[in-house]
Amino acid sequence: MDDREHTTDEAHEAPARSAQEVADDVVARVLARAGTAVQAGGTSHTSYDGDQLDLEERTSLRRVAGLSTELQDVSEVEYRQLRLERVVLVGLWGAGTAEEAENSLRELAALAETAGSKVLDGLLQRRRTPDPGTFLGSGKAAELATLVAAVGADTVVVDGELAPSQRRSLEDIVKVKVIDRTALILDIFAQHAKSREGKAQVELAQLEYLLPRLRGWGESMSRQAGGQVGGAGAGMGSRGPGETKIELDRRRIRTRMAKLRREIAAMAPARATKRASRERNAIPSVAIAGYTNAGKSSLLNRLTHAGVLVENALFATLDPTVRRAEAADGRVYTLVDTVGFVRHLPHQLVEAFRSTLEEVAAADLILHVVDAAHPDPEGQIAAVRHVFADIPGAMDVPEIIVLNKADLASPEAVARLRSREVHSIVVSARTGEGIEELSELIADQLPRPGVQVEVVVPYTRGDLVNRVHEHGDIDVEEHTPTGTRLRARVDAGLAAELEAAARTA
Repeated sequence: MDDREHTTDEAHEAPARSAQEVADDVVARVLARAGTAVQAGGTSHTSYDGDQLDLEERTSLRRVAGLSTELQDVSEVEYRQLRLERVVLVGLWGAGTAEEAENSLRELAALAETAGSKVLDGLLQRRRTPDPGTFLGSGKAAELATLVAAVGADTVVVDGELAPSQRRSLEDIVKVKVIDRTALILDIFAQHAKSREGKAQVELAQLEYLLPRLRGWGESMSRQAGGQVGGAGAGMGSRGPGETKIELDRRRIRTRMAKLRREIAAMAPARATKRASRERNAIPSVAIAGYTNAGKSSLLNRLTHAGVLVENALFATLDPTVRRAEAADGRVYTLVDTVGFVRHLPHQLVEAFRSTLEEVAAADLILHVVDAAHPDPEGQIAAVRHVFADIPGAMDVPEIIVLNKADLASPEAVARLRSREVHSIVVSARTGEGIEELSELIADQLPRPGVQVEVVVPYTRGDLVNRVHEHGDIDVEEHTPTGTRLRARVDAGLAAELEAAARTA
């Protein structure tokens, strides 16, 4: 017997079929839809998305299928193209149904495609817990090695986080590169980061992931020796145990991580200054958060004409974007587009992007965008809220569930979600359905100014009247011979300026 488990009817399959046959069917269904692992229909843009100049730059760097970096002739070096990695997916099916296992493997396929790979095949094993040695167990690992050789894959992607010893043992068996879900997500972040802060955050997360996974081979375990070393290895500076190359690498990584943390900390005051300016002017802040590829950037473009990059890919945009928006009642607020979340988001990314994720906790309102057309929107909501729980103060911010992609979602799915999430609204960022209703709901949820004023503002201070229109609630406005009479609710700072202007009239 190998280490596969045989069960009956856990996934509503025929009792006579083994759990492995059910798992094979799940893989077959996922691979049959591998071309639509992200979402059917490709990327569609509207006039609200702007020129999308960044999209041309990103697509120009796509890897080319069928071409290799291995050269037959050195003269071809100027014409070589990046090789499209050919991957095999591996997953474990523990508790849950076949549909949940299928969704997890389909998401892994979408991640691999976003990273620029081609999914060739997959392997799904039914077992309660991962094998501590090879993640899959010896029998399934040998089967994986045979599959990799048969399809000509050069990479194995595991749907889970591998311990360093598990990755090394699995690589020794399959004879190709093995990466886990965390490494795949980090690779996508490294490709898509554009800002200086984003690149530093991704590099820090990658180094934190790499540090315990350094592997000593051959000369990596050799000792460092300095001074005048003779042929026999004697001489000044060579005495004592010395430092192995892998220890030197670890020290360099820790030094680089410390430098990156200092750089990221040094960038924080600039964001804090901008946030303090908005708070000083009593400008409410609304954060757009949600699962990756749920349509957050499309919604930002629809509400503000920001022209942010929109692409049918996971983690297409990483850097936070802040734009000015206007509510249905005319009040001005800011919209902050944040990085997307995913199931089992690597803790290294949560830590590295903590300064960015603080925008969610500092907001007055969260628009939690959900892909209503996804096979498991409830799982996406739970995954996002799990990340919110790791951000101090984020769970205390009022939340609106925005069920996006209403043009693609089934009415049954929308009705189910609305019954579970009372504070929700249905929209389509692509067609514009529900956007006006969303703007009205945002206006109702934004914090109201707390100071009641009744003043006559001289006509020479029209700037103050404009600020009342943007940031206050006006009950009465009329024009008198001496100025504009206002009865309104404003914040304390603006109230003081209005009172001062009225006294000078």
